[in-house]
Order: sequence, then C-alpha cells, then structure tokens
Amino acid sequence: MSKLLRQSFSLLLLMTVITGVLYPLAATGLAQLIFPHQANGSLIVKDGQPIGSALIGQSFTEPKYFWGRPSATTPNPYNGASSAGSNVGPTNPALTDAVKQRIALLRAADPGNTAAVPVDLVTASGSGLDPQISPAAAQYQLARVAKVRGMTHAQVQALVNKYTDGRQLGVLGEPRVNVLQLNLALDAAQAHAG
Repeated sequence: MSKLLRQSFSLLLLMTVITGVLYPLAATGLAQLIFPHQANGSLIVKDGQPIGSALIGQSFTEPKYFWGRPSATTPNPYNGASSAGSNVGPTNPALTDAVKQRIALLRAADPGNTAAVPVDLVTASGSGLDPQISPAAAQYQLARVAKVRGMTHAQVQALVNKYTDGRQLGVLGEPRVNVLQLNLALDAAQAHAG
C-alpha cells in the first residue's frame, strides 16, 4: 500500500511540475519569442504610455471621433472584467428602446445624415468589448468627423482605408475598422497639420 501511495504521489508531483510549471513557462516563452505584441495584450502605446489595447474597445463620445459599437458591460462601458452580452433578445422591448435611443443620439450628432444607421452602431456584440466597427459604420460617421475636425472627406477616408483590416486569410470574418487606432491617427494627423 505504501508503495502505491508513493508512486501516486510521485506521479502527482511529476505531472504538477510538467503541467503547472514547465508547460506554462514554455508556452509563455514561445509566445514572447514568436508573438510578443499579442502575448502582451496587443497594447497601443502613445508617448511611451499604454493607452489601450487593439483588442478591447474604448468609449468615444465626442463628435470629432469615430464611435464604436455600444458596450453591454457594467458598470462602465468596455469593462473587461464584466465581459458579457446584454442577454436582451430581439423581441424584448428594452432592446428596441435602447436601439431607438442610440439612433436618436447618432442623428442628433449629425442631423444632416439621412443614411441608414448600420446595425453595429446601435447593437452591442456578444462580448460587449468589440474594438472594431464595420466599414459601413465608419462611412456613416465619416462626414461628421471630417466636418468637426475641419479635414477634407478625402483625408479622413484615407485614414479609414488605412485602418480597415480585410478578411483573415482572405476568407474568414468580415472587413473591420479598429476605432482606437483610427482615432489616434486622426489626432496625429491634426497635430502634424496644425
């Protein structure tokens, strides 16, 4: 019996070292070596300070910025510790009311824009943290951002094009625009012009 317990304990200790120490160290080391930017959270740095991640959305409410998808996280928008969908179904009146309010905010920010509002500007994603919007959502906001910033449509369009990522491997997913990176590029463009 003691031989069996000793063997069991030895196997437990060996597997703990392999799976609890060696494997995580090897995985972390390889990630740091091969994909250091991604392994460290895909942080976006400005003036030597991390200001966000390319993987998590941020709340932009000023008209001079492109706005991202609404966030369903609480108590603050884009709260990574509270990632979840709203769990409000399409027949729930609360969703209808929220969408109507979001459409009204978008229309108030750009009263002359009569285009249809893209769905990703008025509905939250499953995680509530999406950092990207569709190219259609960027196009919807382009005239407002250009006007408020005093930039030409072509200048803003060039930045939207630059920060639009295509489908992964040419077939997976949909084209998307990273809102934080685009807004930072807009700030930088205005700083260089002014």
